[in-house]
Amino acid sequence: MILFKLAYKSLLNRRASVLLTLLTIAISVMLLLSIERVRVDAKSSFSNTISGTDLIVGARTGDIQLLLSSVFRIGHTNNGVSWQSYQYITKQRGVKWSIPISLGDSHKGQAVLGTTLDYFKHYRFAKKQPLAFEQGQAFSSINEVVIGSEVASKLAYKIGDEIVISHGMGNTSFHHHDDNPFKVVGILKPTGTPVDKTLHVPLAAIELIHGGGHDDHDDHHDHSSHALIGHPKQITAFLMGFDSPLYTLQIRRNINQYKQEPLLAIMPTVTLKELWEMLAIIEKILLLFSFVVVIISLLGMLTTLLANLNQRRRELAILRSVGARPWQLFSLISMESLLTTFLGCLVGCILFYTLMGTTAGYLQSQAGVSINISMLSDYELTLIGVIMAAGFIIGLIPATRAYFYSLSDGMSIKI
Repeated sequence: MILFKLAYKSLLNRRASVLLTLLTIAISVMLLLSIERVRVDAKSSFSNTISGTDLIVGARTGDIQLLLSSVFRIGHTNNGVSWQSYQYITKQRGVKWSIPISLGDSHKGQAVLGTTLDYFKHYRFAKKQPLAFEQGQAFSSINEVVIGSEVASKLAYKIGDEIVISHGMGNTSFHHHDDNPFKVVGILKPTGTPVDKTLHVPLAAIELIHGGGHDDHDDHHDHSSHALIGHPKQITAFLMGFDSPLYTLQIRRNINQYKQEPLLAIMPTVTLKELWEMLAIIEKILLLFSFVVVIISLLGMLTTLLANLNQRRRELAILRSVGARPWQLFSLISMESLLTTFLGCLVGCILFYTLMGTTAGYLQSQAGVSINISMLSDYELTLIGVIMAAGFIIGLIPATRAYFYSLSDGMSIKI
């Protein structure tokens, strides 16, 4: 306890250099924890976006490109799937359900998705969780829209509001259809997926947005499924569920060999795995970079301790003169390095939580990554443990020198 107090007072006495060392350790700890947390949460966010879907079918592009554009609204496909092909494929034996989706439009920077009522019935996220309504219900006529929780909070929309959806991507929109406003009839509960940032309209409404008009505007009060589907020429993609995995593999092969038009069928779980394998090298580079930063900060601490040691020979000799043993001086110096590392890790954790708290909203809205601001995981605590151990081991170098200084200097004070 006396040694601990002495170490603490010694650090306070050299607070300027100690503070710099402490800050470099804190920043390196913050970087390491942040990269690790974003890496883990990005994986779980992407994996949670779609669940229980056996196949995603779209125009022939790359597997990852189709997954990113149809599910994550990242990028876009140049071609679509003809409605005839969609109807033909979904009538095959073993198809349990299908969800057509039409993308490519947006409202104030938020994606607009054209679909059918099957979307609310069969779409699953996380561990096969169904979509649920916070307020209202699914659309039942052509000029109705169901919005995600983030759209509602960001644009301050509520049930009964009328909004004008325009043709065009991003914040630049064309063909404002002021004569055909859409009425908000439902707000979905938060899912932590791109669904939260999406406006869902009936498939037939996409024709309306694209300036195709509608045969009879009075029939938008018709609740039949035909009135909600209309006569689409093509859709962006569609999701499928099957009665058994055997049908999944068989129909996937048939779609990939489909003669009528070039189509691609992917299994979301397999494609996600491919995506992670592709990004694995980036993950490793980022982790390596943060470890290098940690090593540099610990080496900085070693340099500071060794530089201070020469200036402290008088102090060590005085401590020897009042009865301190060489091993006690060894313990004092090693305790100082351990205390500096511990405080650096503590400040690093505070900085990490501050950074996560301030950037969580941005990462959710821009990258679709839902950051889990929870207690440190076992792995993260292990990382901090490794840093503490490394700090202690590095502190043994100046501590050993102090031990031998005190033996050789003895009672004679060298200036």
